[in-house]
Amino acid sequence: MGQESQDYEKAEDGVYNNTRNPNPERVDDEDPNQKRKRGGEEEEEEDFASVEKLFAKQEVPSWTRQLTFRAFIISGMLSVLFSVIVMKLNLTTGIIPSLNVSAGLLGFFFVSTWTKIVTKAGFLTQPFTRQENTVIQTCIVASSGIAFSGGFGSYLFGMSDRIAAQSSDRGDTKNPGLLWIIGFLFVVSFLGLFSVVPLRKIMIIDFKLTYPSGTATAHLINSFHTPEGAKLAKKQVKELGKFFSLSFLWGFFQWFYTAGDSCGFINFPSLGLKAYENTFFFDFSATYVGVGMICPYIVNISVLLGGIISYGLMWPLIWNKRGDWYSEDLSPKSMNGLQAYKVFIAISMILGDGLYNFFKVLGRTLIALYVQLRQKDVNGILPVADQASPATLEQLSYDDQRRTQLFLKDQIPAWFAAAGYVGIAAISIATVPHIFPQLKWYYILVIYLIAPTLAFCNAYGCGLTDWSLASTYGKVAIFTIGAWAGASHGGVIAGLAACGVMMNIVTTASDLTQDFKTGYLTLASPRSMFVSQIIGTAMGCVISPSVFWLFYKAFPDLGNPGSAYAAPFAVVYRNMSILAVEGLDSLPKNCLLLCGVFFAAAILINLIKDCIGKQRARFIPLPMAMAIPFYIGTYFAIDMCIGSLIKFVWEKINKAKADAFVPAVASGMICGDGIWTLPASILALAGVKPPICMRFLSSKDNARVDKFLAG
Repeated sequence: MGQESQDYEKAEDGVYNNTRNPNPERVDDEDPNQKRKRGGEEEEEEDFASVEKLFAKQEVPSWTRQLTFRAFIISGMLSVLFSVIVMKLNLTTGIIPSLNVSAGLLGFFFVSTWTKIVTKAGFLTQPFTRQENTVIQTCIVASSGIAFSGGFGSYLFGMSDRIAAQSSDRGDTKNPGLLWIIGFLFVVSFLGLFSVVPLRKIMIIDFKLTYPSGTATAHLINSFHTPEGAKLAKKQVKELGKFFSLSFLWGFFQWFYTAGDSCGFINFPSLGLKAYENTFFFDFSATYVGVGMICPYIVNISVLLGGIISYGLMWPLIWNKRGDWYSEDLSPKSMNGLQAYKVFIAISMILGDGLYNFFKVLGRTLIALYVQLRQKDVNGILPVADQASPATLEQLSYDDQRRTQLFLKDQIPAWFAAAGYVGIAAISIATVPHIFPQLKWYYILVIYLIAPTLAFCNAYGCGLTDWSLASTYGKVAIFTIGAWAGASHGGVIAGLAACGVMMNIVTTASDLTQDFKTGYLTLASPRSMFVSQIIGTAMGCVISPSVFWLFYKAFPDLGNPGSAYAAPFAVVYRNMSILAVEGLDSLPKNCLLLCGVFFAAAILINLIKDCIGKQRARFIPLPMAMAIPFYIGTYFAIDMCIGSLIKFVWEKINKAKADAFVPAVASGMICGDGIWTLPASILALAGVKPPICMRFLSSKDNARVDKFLAG
């Protein structure tokens, strides 16, 4: 995505610069025929660089015609698919790659197929436009995004008895319930949308923020609707479908061998039994091989390095200190023993990395905002949605003139956004304390008073850096509200619930501004983007809890350490809330010291990364990625590195083909393995068990089993 956005920016730079003469002194010496020839070449170059001239003959439908019935039917179907995938990733490792390519490809494929079938049947149908494609993309991303911001693998599930049993505070709990989760999401998920609507023109037109992911998505959608892009998209969909089928069948095949605990290919000790005991093994997961193909190399290397440092070095050494640092009688899973080091050192790295990037992005945001305001505010008035920009349309390129004209055509009144925010905030303040009695109404009021400012900062920072700090804002809410409430007033649940309120606001705010950028570059109306985001969010508020409920009921060991769905970040978030309420007194010996060392190390690594320049910084590991295996284990890092290896070899053999098809192949692997979870869950609910248990034993254990069976 990053590369696509850079290429798009270069193309736009060509539009801005194509009228400038690079060598003015020599113009008068040129032959007139050469001038005409060069002028024709420049005009051809401008036409080639201009995206909108390719679509000049296509009518832009009104905003109501961009919102079609088929678009929302397809969006609903794909939202279920992507919600299942995101939920599975949430409940396993918490690493969620960008699925924009697969969402865009599948949306394009299904609506194109729908249109062809209806046309051949003799029914008149509305042409499939890039604006409708953008509506579908927006709706899918908004809906599946709730699977992340809903906290099913973090703050929300962290309230449950299952997760509390793995922490030091087991009394302050609230178990999942389908109806209250849906109600909670409906009253907190829409506020962020209304908070940034009045600022859309400032962000997109006046400040010209990049929004790299939104720009890359628009570039992808625009390319689908050109003749060459449509041909490539068909080939990509074919590859995605092929690997989707293979991945689904592989998941089905593996299921037959998982009749008991520690059975199946997922427990194959590929690097030896000793390595397997320390979570170093390849578990044959198509999902994480696909994730590794999508994620940058440095992310995968960072995860593997974190696994080597933790499970390869630190945990065996700390385990040998039992009896000195903590009681020898404690289980490895006890929060007063080894488990405490795993959880709190991981938390310290996550907080160190998050706080560093929070202040870095916030600093860049404030500096850039100050510069922008000084440049734009020529009349001493901040530009808002209904005012004209200081720059006139005559100063813009053809593409920008066209885009700006249509972006400003369909206004969303500021009074509507303000009324929506106040109305939903009032409903939320009245409703949420009934769901979480520990979260008092005045805590929520304080959050909603500062939330628009934080939503703006997150949306602005995301436009500059493509980095959403939603989870960091959520952690800030955990520590502030949790400490404010205190242990005697249910501070653990109050902190986790406040995290949910804050995360949903800032996440949806940055998502909507990304969508406005995508809509600006594809000529989709801001109104259609807003409506699509509203509908997608509403879908997500029902689909995501339903998918989570299916997992929760189908897998009784969900959330337990060592299970297929251990929900590691639920434990992390709960312990953050306990830390905010109770302080650090309950930690075992030297745990606080090690936490301080790794907190400082995370900041130092980021500082070094920012100081040595981009060329060398790409070799510096990422502390956030390194922290994940500290608690979870290293098995998924092996999968991801195999995905990186496949991508690396493919790029060496044929880079152009790899660039075109790696995202499609990886998405197919992730989607196929992810969608297999649905029939697996239904089989589990129906009581259908696999027929075979394939288990791996050492030769000594195998001899004992043989001797026992022989009688």
